[in-house]
Amino acid sequence: MRWGLLALALYLLIALVLGMYWSLTPDHFDPREKAASYAAQDGAEVVTGSVTTAALMGVMDTLLDKPGGYIHNDLFPPGIWLDNTPNCAFGALVQVRDLSRAMREVFSRSQSQSTEDKDLSAAEPRYHFDSDSWVLPSSESEYRKAQEFTRSYFRRLSDTGEAEAQFFARADNLRYWLSTVNTRLGSLSQRLSASVGQRRLNTGR
Repeated sequence: MRWGLLALALYLLIALVLGMYWSLTPDHFDPREKAASYAAQDGAEVVTGSVTTAALMGVMDTLLDKPGGYIHNDLFPPGIWLDNTPNCAFGALVQVRDLSRAMREVFSRSQSQSTEDKDLSAAEPRYHFDSDSWVLPSSESEYRKAQEFTRSYFRRLSDTGEAEAQFFARADNLRYWLSTVNTRLGSLSQRLSASVGQRRLNTGR
């Protein structure tokens, strides 16, 4: 019994220290520098759309490779004890999902009748994989596959000799994505107001 209690206390102490380490804020990154780094690795160059694509991949890389990795789906301490870090990770994941959908549906297509990009059409549903899946398959494995397809799109986009990969930086495409972001923020502001006991506004009238 004594050794069992000692082992349990040691485990909880280690979990506590790990939890504090995992809660550290990840390093920030510059999307332009990230795009230049990806392009240099691929022997390509930064073109229109490279920075946006690199920003998407950079956020997902941060979620997967930061201290503790992706912990939103953790079932054991210390991940299950944490609150802000898993919720922050899920919020960043939602933004990755929204941007990947915008890239698949509008940014990579000249018009609504155009053919989808093969890599983005494979990446987008994988970013939308269940965020709480622990095994078979795990959320992390699906997100890494999505990253591989997105990186393939980035590589093809940055290759000036590749004609299939396109990125159309038009105002209507930007408006499509910003409209989604605006809707997310509107819903979030209502939830934040309710969480501190303020009266919710009836916006349905």
